[in-house]
Amino acid sequence: MAIPVIDFSKLNSEERAKTMAQIANGCEEWGFFQLVNHGIPEELLERVKKVCSEFYMLEREEGFKNSRPIRLLNELVEKKKGEKLENVDWEDVITLLDDNEWPSKTPGFKETMAEYRKELKKLAEKVMEVMDENLGLPKGHIEKAFNDREGDNAAFFGTKVSHYPPCPHPELLNGLRAHTDAGGVILLFQDDKVKGLQILKKGEWIDVQPLENSIVINTGDQIEVLSNGRYKSVLHRVVASPDGNRRSIASFYNPSLKATIEPAPQLVEKDKKDDDDDDDEMVVQTNYPKFVFGDYMSVYAEQKFLPKEPRFHAVRAV
Repeated sequence: MAIPVIDFSKLNSEERAKTMAQIANGCEEWGFFQLVNHGIPEELLERVKKVCSEFYMLEREEGFKNSRPIRLLNELVEKKKGEKLENVDWEDVITLLDDNEWPSKTPGFKETMAEYRKELKKLAEKVMEVMDENLGLPKGHIEKAFNDREGDNAAFFGTKVSHYPPCPHPELLNGLRAHTDAGGVILLFQDDKVKGLQILKKGEWIDVQPLENSIVINTGDQIEVLSNGRYKSVLHRVVASPDGNRRSIASFYNPSLKATIEPAPQLVEKDKKDDDDDDDEMVVQTNYPKFVFGDYMSVYAEQKFLPKEPRFHAVRAV
């Protein structure tokens, strides 16, 4: 079993209907799919690989050797208890935003990653338009919901540059613990040689196989809410490995913290109220509350690695 691989360029061909159906299947049945021929220049992707690998070696590798995961793992091995580190991730990570400080010692890193983020954001918007169409929503519905009608730039767009170095005892901890993503649409440029990402499907952990210069798309919790559960966010994890330094560059197109999130009205079933009255009062059928995304993130910060369903009900409804 393998997650779907979809040729995004065929949206502009006579195979558009088939491609739209493939993307709908990826969203509804998997929550993850890989895009090839997605329009991001391969030359740019090669530069991204180069500067991120150089960045880790120049600016992060030494620091990771003295990090908390290394220290805790060494202590556990010395104790020889055979336990597993449950609350630690074997990950080195930084986040790139439009308004935070970026690494400056690696030649070409800033320029390359700024160009890459610009291309990824455009791809995210195209993917959301396809989701709108497949869900029968007006064009731009998801993007407008994420911007909360505050303007074109209110939505959050962040990029995590992660590395998962070789681990001497991968059986004792996770690369990254299992979780669903809190936000909207996630676009991952993963290592094309070292595997490690897995998704949970029907009780089985399935590898997201490395595929050179593909972009992995997955749906976050807010897409699940907006689609009224038609598209589900999916549990995924990273398995630590004794071999290779896995590179992972994940970009998140999320709502503004002020955005109000709720199921799209077009996707909410309405049933007549079951009582003795003859009026036509309707009852809305949905499992998701209406909430402010910033409130959801406050809950998620404490419950990221716990089951997602209680998060939807723990958040303060509006």
